[in-house]
Amino acid sequence: MARRMARQHIESRITASNSLLRLQLLTAVLGLIAGSLDVISFLGPSQMFTAHVTGNLVILAAHLVGGAPIEPAVLLSLPVFVIALGLTRLLASGLDAVEYTTLRPLLLLQFILLASFLSLALIEHLRSSTAASIVTVGGLLGVSAMAVQNGLVQVSLKGAPATAVMTTNVVRLSVDIGTLFLRPDREQTAKAAERATKTWPAVFGFTVGCAFGAACEDRFGLLSLTLPTSLSLIALAMGAAEIGEPEGRACEVVAAE
Repeated sequence: MARRMARQHIESRITASNSLLRLQLLTAVLGLIAGSLDVISFLGPSQMFTAHVTGNLVILAAHLVGGAPIEPAVLLSLPVFVIALGLTRLLASGLDAVEYTTLRPLLLLQFILLASFLSLALIEHLRSSTAASIVTVGGLLGVSAMAVQNGLVQVSLKGAPATAVMTTNVVRLSVDIGTLFLRPDREQTAKAAERATKTWPAVFGFTVGCAFGAACEDRFGLLSLTLPTSLSLIALAMGAAEIGEPEGRACEVVAAE
């Protein structure tokens, strides 16, 4: 009996460890998507943030004070983000009502939005022109994709760190690292280590995504949207490849522990 209980305990620990690893990998990929898309959209024709969407308020204020023309996408980014986030929550609620896991459908929706943004960029590339309407619609598709990503982290990966906005993550990670060095007591140290284990992949992924996104945008322009779109497809594959328990909730369990 004791041997069986010990074996079951070991197996449960291995399962939890594997689920945590999958959660870390997924949040890292989502961070890569957000970082690369944010810098590509900012350096591109729309000159707006798609992930750090509140940064567009700063851009808007600067343009108003300086008398510079304001891109419609910048003006519409925040209300579109809020609306897309609300619709994402409604979709998740509908899926929950029929007892269907929310992660994969939301990852699919994000991929569709990013693929649509990339398609518009390809059309403009073939036409060798940049129409204002395409810039506006494309930028808002990117904003909507990031709204979906923010929503799925809240709904499908409860307790996981944000993957599209890094300020809180950087603060939390810095404080937790400080706690690990100071070691005030065993309980606080354990909690800090657990939080840091979940937070650093998102910060690392976003940072690397920004670097690669900037390099690709400088070389390929809006065709560099291929990068976040491809990463979104990888995230979708990860979500479809038994990223959770049979009910699709393992990531939620691990994130909430």
